[in-house]
Amino acid sequence: MKKIFTVIAVLSVAFASAQAFKGKGDLKGQVGLTLQDGGTGIGISTDFGMGENMSFGIVAGYMLNANEVAGVKTRFEDRADLRVRFNANIGNVLKLDENMDVYPGLNLGLRNFGGHLGFRYFFTDGFGMFAEANTPLARYDTDVNGYENYNNQFVFTIGASFNL
Repeated sequence: MKKIFTVIAVLSVAFASAQAFKGKGDLKGQVGLTLQDGGTGIGISTDFGMGENMSFGIVAGYMLNANEVAGVKTRFEDRADLRVRFNANIGNVLKLDENMDVYPGLNLGLRNFGGHLGFRYFFTDGFGMFAEANTPLARYDTDVNGYENYNNQFVFTIGASFNL
């Protein structure tokens, strides 16, 4: 019984110290699976805390299984995407536990200007999970067809989040 109590106490301390967003100076790294119409890929992002509830970041994505669309072979630039983004980290505003964060925001990428909504949950001080939905608000090219739609449509990402 003492061993069970000790394990629960240690885990409680570990979970209690986990914090999803610490404010100014916070640095997060994320890697995850991207899901969109036409393929899946990998997404990597980094967010830098600018204030109590603000962060900015860089997002890179690459579609792994998009080989051909309508008989046309896709190139690297068709599969890759790069964006900068601004987040409003509002987990504390919504009075969530400190190991959770909700972050709506705006992003500016190679293909569009868009918005995103994400959620992070940290199990320990250094490791957590995240889920994020991205959608274009304004596309640079209004007539997108075939591979031009890659990384230029609704994209859902799920993966691991790390305190750096």
